Amino acid sequence: MTIPVIEERVHLDKRVVETGSVRITKVITEQEVPLNIPLIQEEHDIQHVPVNQYVDSPPPPIRYEGDTMIIPIVQEVMVVEKRLMVIEELHITKNKVQTNDVQQISLRKEEIRIERIPSDQTGNSGS
Repeated sequence: MTIPVIEERVHLDKRVVETGSVRITKVITEQEVPLNIPLIQEEHDIQHVPVNQYVDSPPPPIRYEGDTMIIPIVQEVMVVEKRLMVIEELHITKNKVQTNDVQQISLRKEEIRIERIPSDQTGNSGS
């Protein structure tokens, strides 16, 4: 008597089935942000100060007294001999004024939105 031997074998196939899709959206937004910028402005006050004083040569140098720069102005004057006479000085004082300037600037920001779309909305069937 003969007994047949039976063997089962598995055959496996794979296929790609779309079950849905993903939509990614990138949105750029702008936001106005106030920017406070401190500004320094210099102003100069110029005064002509008469001196009328004789000096020996060379002419006196520029000098400073605090924030004031003093520039001697000389002129040659005829006398029995020639000498230098400071006729006036320029006194220049530096004044600083600080103001705050508020300006609007635009800052951009990216945002990402991800939306899952089921397969019945993509137009593809599952085959």
